[in-house]
Amino acid sequence: MEYTHKVQYYETDQMGIVHHSNYIRWFEEARSDVLEKAGMGYDVMEAEGVISPVLEAHAVYRSMTRYGERVKIRMRIKAYNGIKLSIAYEVTDVATGELRCTGETAHCFLDRDGKPLSLKRKKPEMHKIFEQMMEAL
Repeated sequence: MEYTHKVQYYETDQMGIVHHSNYIRWFEEARSDVLEKAGMGYDVMEAEGVISPVLEAHAVYRSMTRYGERVKIRMRIKAYNGIKLSIAYEVTDVATGELRCTGETAHCFLDRDGKPLSLKRKKPEMHKIFEQMMEAL
C-alpha cells in the first residue's frame, strides 16, 4: 500500500525544506488514496454513516525533503479490531530511497451521532476490507 507525492513549493519553509506539518498531511493523502483504491474512500464511508476521526498522529523526521522531490509513502495497518485502527507510515525519497520520515496515526469508527461503531458488527463489508488489508502485509 503506497502513494507517491511530488513536493510542492508551498509545502516548503524559508529554508527550502518541507515544513514538518506536511508529513501528517501526506499521511492523510496516502490513507485516502489507499482507501479509495480499496473501494472504501472517506466519501463512501460517510455515505454509509461511518466517520473515522484521527485520535493520534505521530511523526519522526529522519532527513530533509525539498521542493520538487518525489516521496513514496508506504503504509501498513499495525492494528485493527473493528472499532480502532492504527496505521504506520514510511516516507522515502523516490530517487534515492533515503528514509525521510516515519509515523503513525490512530483512528476510531463512529456513527453519525458520534457514538463508537463496530465495523465487524454493523458494517461487515467494511470490516472485511480492513481485514484483507491487514492480511496483505
